[in-house]
Amino acid sequence: MAKRNEYVDYLLELMAPAGGISARAMFGGHGIYKDGRMFGLVADDVMYLKADSQNLDAFTTRGLGPFLYVGKNTGKPVAMRYHRCPDDALESPALMADWVRIAFAAALRANNPGSKKAR
Repeated sequence: MAKRNEYVDYLLELMAPAGGISARAMFGGHGIYKDGRMFGLVADDVMYLKADSQNLDAFTTRGLGPFLYVGKNTGKPVAMRYHRCPDDALESPALMADWVRIAFAAALRANNPGSKKAR
């Protein structure tokens, strides 16, 4: 049985109005999915949302940095295309719904071979 995480449970409740939201444990954190597509991740009780060239400004203008991990072979930080979720969205289902929408749209674009992805 998967280990329960109170923070992830809280996030799932917060995002419930968006419908089709689920979480799966992975690599010491959790992937957050909508309709089977990963649009978010939780690591060390911090929520990150999918970013790409079309929504990146929404994150960077608010100073919301990317998820970083240390590369296994290089020992250097590697940035992923997931950026920190804004604090105000973590307290409001209405604001979170907007952020879920833009992150899920980025996830859909990433899985569409004809889309323009962030490079």
